[in-house]
Amino acid sequence: MFSACGTGNKDNEKKTDSTSVKKEVKVEKQKSELEKELIADGLIDIHQLDTTIKVELKYATTDNFTKCNLYGDLDKAYLQKDAAEKLVSAEKYLNEQEPGYRLIIFDAARPLKIQKKMWDTLNMPFMEKIKYISSPKQGGSHNYGVAVDLSIIDNKGKELDMGTSFDFFGELASPQSETKMLNEGKLTRQQIENRKLLRSIMSKAGFSGIPFEWWHFITCSLKSAKSKYKLIE
Repeated sequence: MFSACGTGNKDNEKKTDSTSVKKEVKVEKQKSELEKELIADGLIDIHQLDTTIKVELKYATTDNFTKCNLYGDLDKAYLQKDAAEKLVSAEKYLNEQEPGYRLIIFDAARPLKIQKKMWDTLNMPFMEKIKYISSPKQGGSHNYGVAVDLSIIDNKGKELDMGTSFDFFGELASPQSETKMLNEGKLTRQQIENRKLLRSIMSKAGFSGIPFEWWHFITCSLKSAKSKYKLIE
C-alpha cells in the first residue's frame, strides 16, 4: 500500500565496477502535518524511548467506530514525556511478569479537531456518549497527551482476548461490570484475568483506568492535565 526479475549472461553478472555498484540510500519517511504539529507541541514519539512497544493506531485506519481514517498516514504514538516514560515502565513490568509479552497502542495523543470529528460521528444520547468520548467543548485526556488506549500481545504476536474489541461501546467493555458479565456468562474468567494483567502493570507504572473502557488509561486527571500541559488543537 503505503520484482523485477530477468535473465542475463552469467559472465556479465560477475563483472562489477564503480559505475555498476548501486549504493543503498536510506530515505527517511517525510513527516505528515499532523506529526509535525504533535512534535511542535512538545510530545514524544514512544519509539524514541522503547521500540518493543507495538504501535497500531486504529484512527489511522478505517478499523474504528467512525469507519474513517482520521490520522492520515501517522504511524507513531505521541505522548507527553512523563506519560511516555511511564509507558516504558509498564512495558518493563509486563515483560518481567510475562516474558515475551508486549504492549500494543491503539491511540495516544489526539488533536481536538479529531476529537470533534469523533464526537460528531458517534450517534448516541449525550449521557451515554460522554462515557466514551469527552465533549470537544471541554477536551479530554487524549487532547493533552496524557491518555493511551492499548492492549497486550503475547509472545507469538497475538492480542490477548479481552472479551471485546477496542472501541466497543457497551457494558461488556466496562471494568466495573466484569463480575456481572462473568455471572451472566458474557465474559470468561480468562478474559477478566487478561484485563487484570493489563490494569496491574499500568497501575504499577502510574496510570489509572476508567470505569467504561478496559483499554483506556490516564496519567493524571483532566484538571491536572489542563494545569500542566497545552491543549493539542
